[in-house]
Amino acid sequence: MAKQRLKRLVLFAIGFAFVVVALGAFTRLVDAGLGCPDWPGCYGFISVPLSDAHVEAAEKRFPEAPVEAHKAWWEMIHRYFAGGLGLLILTIAAGALIGRRSAAMSHQSVAAGQGYQELPVGLPLALVVLVICQAAFGAWTVTLKLWPQIVTAHLLGGFTTLALLWLLALRLGVGRSWNVPRALLPHALAALVFVVLQIALGGWVSSNYAALACHDFPTCHGAWWPAMDVREAFNFAQTIGPNYLGGELESDARVAIHHAHRLGALMVLVVVGSLAWRMFGHRSPLALPLAAVLGVQLTLGILNVVLVLPLGIATLHNVVGAVLLLTIVAVNYRAFRAGRIE
Repeated sequence: MAKQRLKRLVLFAIGFAFVVVALGAFTRLVDAGLGCPDWPGCYGFISVPLSDAHVEAAEKRFPEAPVEAHKAWWEMIHRYFAGGLGLLILTIAAGALIGRRSAAMSHQSVAAGQGYQELPVGLPLALVVLVICQAAFGAWTVTLKLWPQIVTAHLLGGFTTLALLWLLALRLGVGRSWNVPRALLPHALAALVFVVLQIALGGWVSSNYAALACHDFPTCHGAWWPAMDVREAFNFAQTIGPNYLGGELESDARVAIHHAHRLGALMVLVVVGSLAWRMFGHRSPLALPLAAVLGVQLTLGILNVVLVLPLGIATLHNVVGAVLLLTIVAVNYRAFRAGRIE
């Protein structure tokens, strides 16, 4: 597989991964995470049981989980798309390996050989391992009944998959003109750390159903520092089960998670906003996209609270969070590569 063909396939996979991220967010938001109480099938079937006989058989197998077809379909559609992404990643890895092997065996032209030598292999193989891990987390999400630790890890795995695909696209030549001075690399790395931590906090908010723990903004229950139970909120050693649909934490613990996410957003605004400002000073073409995506993401977060978590905006908040992560990854990569011959 030639480098340009591989690059096109990677870009297609990135778009596909965005769909998977959006579907995952939507599935959580409509409480369809246990729409199918088993994995990888649905009530023991390949697809959602619809006929009266299949529904009756399904409810005999899982008497504690009555069939809700609309929720089950969202869960299965998410699984189908995630499986498709896995196949795409396997194809990318196979293409990179075959290209490298062809380069080693070919003596037809030096230029062709050098083109194949540029094909990255480590990243595609890492993505294959990650996809296998994601499949396991997807299964555990169901079998452990939405245990917050697993749900959050699954969300982070999805964002990591998307970020590594984007890094692979950058390695293959996307955005070579996006100059970022190497002097900004330490600041860019700090921004990446804060964005990743904020995404993790967002996953913890979602998996513990704490998005509406504070119903007002910018205060929370009318206070700048509301009553909170931080210890219980971030007790990662909590026991497994029986079922975390709807959440198990008390109100003060959920408030602590929500408030931590707000404080994290403030830190992201300071760190990423100041990075964008410095990039404007260096006339980097990534400065405006970074500032714009940051502004949109913060606005969506505020709207989630004041509009009481509308489905479209909440889903978009996840997607734009992924765009922000990819923008930061691009900034880091271009700063790291600054001054090198490509």
